Amino acid sequence: MKRLVLLMHCPDKKGIIASVTNFVHQQNGNIVYIDQYVDRIQSTFFMRIEVEGNYNLSNFELFKTSFENEHSSIFQISCSFYLADILPKMAVFVSKYDHCLYDILAQQRSGKLSCTIPFIISNHMDLEPIAKQFGIPFYYIPITNNSKEKAEQKQLILLKKYEVDCIVLARYMQILSSRIIEVYPSKIINIHHSFLPAFPGAKPYHSAFQRGVKIIGATSHYVTEELDAGPIIEQDIIRVSHGHEVKDFILKGQDLERIVLLRGLKLHCERKIMTYNNKTIVFN
Repeated sequence: MKRLVLLMHCPDKKGIIASVTNFVHQQNGNIVYIDQYVDRIQSTFFMRIEVEGNYNLSNFELFKTSFENEHSSIFQISCSFYLADILPKMAVFVSKYDHCLYDILAQQRSGKLSCTIPFIISNHMDLEPIAKQFGIPFYYIPITNNSKEKAEQKQLILLKKYEVDCIVLARYMQILSSRIIEVYPSKIINIHHSFLPAFPGAKPYHSAFQRGVKIIGATSHYVTEELDAGPIIEQDIIRVSHGHEVKDFILKGQDLERIVLLRGLKLHCERKIMTYNNKTIVFN
């Protein structure tokens, strides 16, 4: 038995759940998970279903086509289908920080992060030994003010060659342009400290320390053309006090960054997130 995942949203109206579940039954599928949410303000219905059945690539395509033909005109459904055993291919972009990269590679190798990692891209050579340690191809693509366009063209060639499904910016200290963002809408995940925009710049933890903050945090989100303004996936915080030094802020912040980023990646790779109006619907 194989499992497929259906994510869908449509204008809210009566009969949606009954129609979908009846369709699954007629297709000899067995629903093993179902969750739904209604945005009352937008009057929009969201649902995630996991179905077990004798699915291969051929009848999976038939299932999708039949479902869309039967429901699109009635409910105006927008939907995505996935076979659970076909893992997403996730490219990792890094610069010099290694704490998020180590966590991603270890979790993926242990099977706790459900994806494959075809390669790592960096604008520095510093983390190449880590890629070699895990046996993952490493591509060094330097970026200057004058070479950004050519660098991103090289990145896009690699992303297409490896048929990448999503990208994680694991403390990649470069801003992606629309050239890449438009190819991967709601498929690029970034991590940043939650001080933004109150503590912008290269040393946010130093600024936070000087202000005597009592909470530090991290946020994982999808990348959009507006910097750090994409749909938020996951967040967390930890308390600090006057007794902590800048180095403590940095260490605690980095711990939060890797934890929050991994949570967001796991949710994405397990097909548990829907984006709508620059927000996320995150299913359990």
